[in-house]
Amino acid sequence: MGAYRVLGLETSCDETAAAIVEADRGDDGTSGGQTLAQALRSQIDEHRPFGGVVPEIAARAHLDILDGLVARALADSGLALRDLDAVAATAGPGLIGGVLVGVMTAKALALASGLPFIAVNHLEAHALTARLQGGLAFPYLLVLASGGHCQFLAVEGVGACRRLGTTIDDAAGEAFDKAAKMLGLGHPGGPAVEKAARLGDPARFALPRPLVGRPGCDLSFSGLKTALRQTVERLGPTPPTPQDIHDLCAGFQQAIADCLADRARAARHLFAQRHGPGHALVLAGGVAANQTLRAALARVADEAGMVFAAPPPALCTDNAAMVAWTGIERLRLGLTDPLDFRARPRWPLDPDAPPATGAGRVKA
Repeated sequence: MGAYRVLGLETSCDETAAAIVEADRGDDGTSGGQTLAQALRSQIDEHRPFGGVVPEIAARAHLDILDGLVARALADSGLALRDLDAVAATAGPGLIGGVLVGVMTAKALALASGLPFIAVNHLEAHALTARLQGGLAFPYLLVLASGGHCQFLAVEGVGACRRLGTTIDDAAGEAFDKAAKMLGLGHPGGPAVEKAARLGDPARFALPRPLVGRPGCDLSFSGLKTALRQTVERLGPTPPTPQDIHDLCAGFQQAIADCLADRARAARHLFAQRHGPGHALVLAGGVAANQTLRAALARVADEAGMVFAAPPPALCTDNAAMVAWTGIERLRLGLTDPLDFRARPRWPLDPDAPPATGAGRVKA
């Protein structure tokens, strides 16, 4: 029956990427796919002087870089546009200037080649990435943890995610970034905190575990961030020593791991009420590259006899292979989009989910 081949473009934040993924037409997605080519350029150096991503700089960089990355991906794969089955692009959520660059480029390529255009939800791309590796069937329980999002989802199929819980304030990745900035570790914060934590004692400083043991599976990291700042202030008036910073990072990272593990246990029970025991616990998103968090959630899965799955670190952060794979998943179901599809700065995976409340629970 041949194979699907889809070009994916990713421009939602500060990674510019193009990739081509191939998968068997006769499969239901559980056999996974193969990344034929991926060209990616990070903008970390452009944004580092500002301590975070500057939307205008990001959009301009995407515009300058993306065409060349598409050409490189095609050359590396040995394919031409006419050999592909569709062009997919992240169409939201994200920084709208960057999203528009990817969407307009994908539409132009689709129009010029007569290929279908597929608008991909960036969060769904993270949610489905673990299936790219093969062996993962629906439904599964997903912990989606990134710089802008932290939520528990029952992934019941393509385009069918049901939110079980979410953060009521900061996302885990955002908390890592703010902690790194507070401690002078620079941008991006997550890898910097993880690196420093390897040399630290997680038990030296007593940091809180917000919402642990509370009903439901919502999350909160704002209070933890405040506690870190107050702890740093108590160490003053001199700046923290290198060992202080290592220990603070280790304690902060462990607190986030403990929170995620506790809330994942609660989410596991909610998931089992609808889908029964077993299935898989999946960790995805940029924060999923953190090895301490992986280990904590792997233990949660093992306790319940669930399979634990997480994409390799290179597929946890923003990339185009996950966009191309999601394009294939949608193409299999005949889900393509018109060329007048509008990019979306906000695009929830579960549009019917109620807003989180400051009480740490989602209102019924």
